[in-house]
Amino acid sequence: MSLAACPPASKSNDVDRAVVAFTLLTGARDSTIASMKLKHIDLVANRVYQDAREVDTKNSKTFTTYFFPVGDGIREIVEKWVNYLRESKLWGNDDPLFPATKVAVTEERRFRVVGIDRKHWSNATAIRKIFREAFQAAGLPYFNPHSLRNTLVHLGETVCKSPEEFKAWSQNLGHERVLTTFCSYGEVASARQGEIIKSLGKPREAESMDVKQLAQELAREMENQKSDLTRVIRE
Repeated sequence: MSLAACPPASKSNDVDRAVVAFTLLTGARDSTIASMKLKHIDLVANRVYQDAREVDTKNSKTFTTYFFPVGDGIREIVEKWVNYLRESKLWGNDDPLFPATKVAVTEERRFRVVGIDRKHWSNATAIRKIFREAFQAAGLPYFNPHSLRNTLVHLGETVCKSPEEFKAWSQNLGHERVLTTFCSYGEVASARQGEIIKSLGKPREAESMDVKQLAQELAREMENQKSDLTRVIRE
């Protein structure tokens, strides 16, 4: 899907494009995005601070996400939106990163969108609506915001060349353990499965992944999870 499917004809549509771009750039959950403030995004350091004291994160966990390498064009959409809020609207750190739509009553006594309001969305429903309309505009079936986290996991499986790299990628999604990333986000697509199996039959100059190190990492993760489960049962 191209973000051009969200035409920048108004600031409301700019919000739509920025929301989709930000979701891909950070992998943040829709409830997190709905509650995020301007101060949580750092365009200089290319990161987002998901502060559980102010942001709705899963399991109330605080962590930092660095922008995923998904293309400069995606980042530019987000940067343009942030600059608009700070420089044109003169909004401050505690204002919402993605504000609610402002609705007014017209002379004909009808409700009409008149811009953006200086308050957060009450929940993630508006974000899911943005995704639904964007996919419809692109002529594609609907995929919810969480599906972009799946996309980022698959991208990580392709670009990461060591256990350490994939561990960092996993932490960037907010997962404490790499096993969560491996086990909780679907399976390898059939076409990709075929590519991998075919490539394994060809001579390779060097291994891109240290298999022994990866196996050791997974073994540690499984042992940690087993220990956590035992502790929970005892408690």
